[in-house]
Amino acid sequence: MPLLEEEALKLSEVQRLEGHTDRVWGLAWNPATGADGVPAILASCSGDKTVRIWQQRSPSSISFDCKAVLEEKHDRTVRSCGWSPSGKQLATASFDATTAIWEEHGSDFECVSTLEGHENEVKSVSWDASGSLLATCSRDKCVWIWEVLPGNEFDCVSVLTGHTQDVKMVQWHPTVDVLFSCSYDNTIKVWAEDGDTDDWRCVQTLSESNSGHTSTVWALSFNVTGDKMVTCSDDLTIKVWGVDIIRLQSGDINASWCHLCTMPGYHDRTIFSVHWSREGIIATGAADDAIRLFGESEDHSADGPSYKLLLKKEKAHAMDINSVQWSPTGSMLLASASDDGTIKIWKLESMQ
Repeated sequence: MPLLEEEALKLSEVQRLEGHTDRVWGLAWNPATGADGVPAILASCSGDKTVRIWQQRSPSSISFDCKAVLEEKHDRTVRSCGWSPSGKQLATASFDATTAIWEEHGSDFECVSTLEGHENEVKSVSWDASGSLLATCSRDKCVWIWEVLPGNEFDCVSVLTGHTQDVKMVQWHPTVDVLFSCSYDNTIKVWAEDGDTDDWRCVQTLSESNSGHTSTVWALSFNVTGDKMVTCSDDLTIKVWGVDIIRLQSGDINASWCHLCTMPGYHDRTIFSVHWSREGIIATGAADDAIRLFGESEDHSADGPSYKLLLKKEKAHAMDINSVQWSPTGSMLLASASDDGTIKIWKLESMQ
């Protein structure tokens, strides 16, 4: 992989997207765009209670324009957004305790469903790989799983209680219907459906006692094959976890995730976001306004894989970076969102 040559990488800012009037919390690339001649589409959500949809001017351009503003639906901060796998629906999670489902009708986006049930702020939303399940989580310490039904109906099939504090993020595994949640209680929980009872239950908790984090876990992301997961925390570390993917994909929901390595010493402020690119590069966004990129090191030890810092982009934003998201199409485009109210599009290039 030529892009992992350490000194040969350059992260260049190609555009700054302005329009939000408050901090930008979340970003989501539309997975059905950005390839095969279809211009890439990016959604952003903000403390200004709106969601903005940005579209690439043409497949060959790196410039984006705001094509829609989704407003007058949420009456508090929109904390998270996520596209369905088909790219036809966008879910937005808000501090107003609701999750809205949007569809594009002509040139406008229309709210086609509102999911209610959480007691207070909804922090994150995630669709499973098939688009038939949606997960939400909240400051109310609960994770909800919704079944997507015809006619834009969403039926809550399970309320998962187990976290003892605010749940910061939910994320489905990329290939199997196993759900992950991370929390202010310093843990990551793994949830799966019991084949006998159809009940969802916690099958594993990754905590300090099994080499887990010692403070709030803010985010997690999977590599492209789904056999590794990276997590980031207020404890100033990122950790990589591994699973026997063959066991997991064969339906063994009890396949355990094991700690592979911890990367301390690279961050001196809270790490809010982490995302693993299709090419294997891990990006982090943190409270020190910097973006860092990590790659797997060639020299594996007997203890398993190790990772090295490939690049640090100082002052990537003027304030905290809340989200970093690689484009899913392998174009080496990275989007970042910040408390400074802007989104930036970056291009990772080899300098050789």
